[in-house]
Amino acid sequence: MSSSVPEKPALEGLEGKWAPVWENEGTYRFDRQKALTDGSDCVFSVDTPPPTASGSLHIGHVFSYTHMDLVTRFQRMRGKEIFYPMGWDDNGLPTERRVQNYYGVRCDPTLPYDEGFEPPQQGGEGKSTKAAAQLPISRRNFVELCETLTAEDEKQFEDLWRQLGLSVDWNLTYRTIGDDAQRAAQRAFLRNLERGEAYQADAPTLWDITFRTAVAQAELEDKEQPAAYHRLAFHKADGEDIHIETTRPELLPACVALVAHPDDERYKHLFGTMVTTPVFGVEVPILAHHLAQQDKGSGIAMICTFGDVTDVVWWRELDLPNRTIIGADGRIIADAPDVIVGDTAQAAYAELAGKTVFSAKAAMVELLKASGEMIGDAKPIQHQVKFFEKGDKPLEIISTRQWYISNGARDEKLRSRLLDAGQQINFTPDHMRVRYDNWVGGLTGDWLISRQRFFGVPIPVWYELDADGEKGSPIVPSEDSLPIDPSSDTAPGYTEDQRGVPGGFEGELDIMDTWATSSLTPQIAGGWETDPELFNVVFPYSLRSQGQDIIRTWLFSTALRSELEHGTVPWKNAGISGFIVDPDRKKMSKSKGNVVTPKGMLDDHGSDAVRYWAASSRLGTDAAFDPQNPKQIKIGRRLAIKVLNASKFVYSFPAPAAAATDSGAVVTEALDLEMLAELASVVDQATTALENFDHAKALEVTEKFFWTFCDDYLELVKERAYGAGTPGAQASANRALHTAIDVFLRLFAPYLPFATEEVWRWTHDTSVHSASWPTADELGVTAEPSGLFHAVSQALITIRRAKTDAKASQKTEVTSATLAGPALIAAAIDDLKAVGRIHDLTIVEADDIEVRDIVLVEAAPEASA
Repeated sequence: MSSSVPEKPALEGLEGKWAPVWENEGTYRFDRQKALTDGSDCVFSVDTPPPTASGSLHIGHVFSYTHMDLVTRFQRMRGKEIFYPMGWDDNGLPTERRVQNYYGVRCDPTLPYDEGFEPPQQGGEGKSTKAAAQLPISRRNFVELCETLTAEDEKQFEDLWRQLGLSVDWNLTYRTIGDDAQRAAQRAFLRNLERGEAYQADAPTLWDITFRTAVAQAELEDKEQPAAYHRLAFHKADGEDIHIETTRPELLPACVALVAHPDDERYKHLFGTMVTTPVFGVEVPILAHHLAQQDKGSGIAMICTFGDVTDVVWWRELDLPNRTIIGADGRIIADAPDVIVGDTAQAAYAELAGKTVFSAKAAMVELLKASGEMIGDAKPIQHQVKFFEKGDKPLEIISTRQWYISNGARDEKLRSRLLDAGQQINFTPDHMRVRYDNWVGGLTGDWLISRQRFFGVPIPVWYELDADGEKGSPIVPSEDSLPIDPSSDTAPGYTEDQRGVPGGFEGELDIMDTWATSSLTPQIAGGWETDPELFNVVFPYSLRSQGQDIIRTWLFSTALRSELEHGTVPWKNAGISGFIVDPDRKKMSKSKGNVVTPKGMLDDHGSDAVRYWAASSRLGTDAAFDPQNPKQIKIGRRLAIKVLNASKFVYSFPAPAAAATDSGAVVTEALDLEMLAELASVVDQATTALENFDHAKALEVTEKFFWTFCDDYLELVKERAYGAGTPGAQASANRALHTAIDVFLRLFAPYLPFATEEVWRWTHDTSVHSASWPTADELGVTAEPSGLFHAVSQALITIRRAKTDAKASQKTEVTSATLAGPALIAAAIDDLKAVGRIHDLTIVEADDIEVRDIVLVEAAPEASA
């Protein structure tokens, strides 16, 4: 045995042993010169999801990033030059919220910068969630804290990714808040603006009152909430009342119409007539629209600006007035709509002004009861309410001026192009394409990209101020001046002392939605416009790998930006991972409190075992995980240990000659040839599966045959490998054993990178991950498997069972035995005799394998079978 083979191979410590070696040797480094010389056909480029650098990674990250790494490692071993960057999504609301809680601060952009500022707390996450308990600081101070904390998080994330064994080129990292990312995001925006794809508009806006920011359609989450139906009386001119039911009576001052379904016989005769609102006495029309639900409430609803997204659709399509009464702080604004006149109506509105929507609802109910226009008691219900996916309170809809990018919602030609792009991308599994198509087809508004936040990429425009100080046309920078921050950089053609004064300029304070930057990860990582040589060989990318929950956000927005800027898809393949679910089959998420952090899993079980668990699930398939009994991880650990021990066992036999043509080094025995033929079939199956992004099937066929190899083949040939029989037969066994282990290590390398590297280095100077992917041709067999290996394995099992039935040890010598089975097992008769310790073995041809007779040495008569 080689002195480099340890006496007791172990998994413990392999991550710390080999990760630095890979880094020092440049095992995963992208060879730019080779890529430029050989062209894009030799490159496999990966658009990596940049995880949000706020807090900690969760088990879902490990799951989907392992899937991405498996195919990347496979392609590297196939000879591709791998462009595999890692990004950090460090701007946006999650980071701001974490900084607020961690340091006990909040941003107030009106405050001056404090150069020597020290935060009131360190590591106080979760202790100061209320704004009143947080110290207000300047925007610049706040951004500096964001930079500090995300840098710490990114280092922890990188350490975990290295421990997991991601074969990333760590020289290709980027940050979505870094200069390169800001430059790309601002350049893309300016080009959108120039082409008319970006625009500013006053419009109803989904608004989170906690974060005081607009929210895009893709960021919505429905949550079931308690509510109540209130039955209100609207009045016709002839004295008849029309009853509606609403869960938002506080929005009554914002009512602009009643609406019913055009086919509803109860209200057809009222379409086009007017009614007056309760309490406020405002005249509003009764209109028809197909979205009205005949079986909901009384079948007729009030349209308020704005109670929900359906109100927005009705408002837009029915061309109704806007009477917004909710402010950015979630309270009823002081000024009543112009249509509320008269002392009584204005006094009623004054009862609501300044109140939160919850307090206003209670006050409105009291006013309705006092006027006699609320019919009966409120009826409690449960219904779905829209939240910002990271928010704690229901969204409101207010009117604001925001920036938008066209996404096909109002442009049928663009929508058609985006649907066609979806057809050009190879989705795995294919049914995930439907989610993309449904999202594109269901868009109701353009992409709102502006956010009223602080830590993000600034929208790169200023505004002219006229003689009265009113904002006019946008002023845009030149691309070569990017990145810029209009809140601190001076507009071109102006001086800083003209900021905010009539005749001067004003900088845009809003930042871009984080997805407006993350949607450009192919461009950011690939050097779009800054490194055209590189960009031309990596774009379009080979693979986008991600979770299914961000198809509507990250996948769609990336496809959109690529279509608008390049007129092509951003990648050829999209691999979509499923969810991680707990033992009750509920999706794991931070909001549900059932998330498992991966650091402990990796420490307790080893990275190879955790990777095996992730690899066992096909793309698009949900995986259950029980932290109390991680069965699949335990199976993976057992496999990794078996790889170490089986390899050591094989290397205990004399190494064969270097070349198969050397004397005594040729595989000649039927059983050895048959095993290699079976292994060649496994190589073909695994290769085809990985080419089709089916990593689970490739693992399944490899693992199944590996255990057969260990349990049966090793037992069958070990006596011959030790020297029983002729020298040629021994050499044949040793050649087959070493060849098989060499192939198994490469087949398992994407899945068990640490265990396979450990073993490979016992006999090689370079990494297994730089080795070539195995091929069936290199195994040197020309015939298809005949079934011999399977038949002999069954014969071995039968012999063992016969000894067990005779209550004898497997080491018991056998005087004679008669074995029935296919005639082809005679080709391995010497191996069967050796493993079964049988002196005289007779084989009788039969369809089924069975022991017809067995006589044990010195056995009692009843021990014979």
